[in-house]
Amino acid sequence: MSLSVWLLLFAADTMFAYWLLRRGGAEWMEGWKALFFVDWLHAAFWNAAQIKLYFLCLWIVHALWFALGLFMPEARALP
Repeated sequence: MSLSVWLLLFAADTMFAYWLLRRGGAEWMEGWKALFFVDWLHAAFWNAAQIKLYFLCLWIVHALWFALGLFMPEARALP
């Protein structure tokens, strides 16, 4: 994957995380809509704080993977 695509994917991921964590996305996502965004069967029963924590942890993992991919192009390969 090229560096420009890698940057665009991380930028899109960061914008989604920003919307979810700071702009009320988690509140909007509460209930049945969480099933479409969270890879967990019981996500429909989560409140906004739990959704925010899940996506914050996920974004931290993505940020570490992004930083690794900046310096090691072979880490950009999709599994």
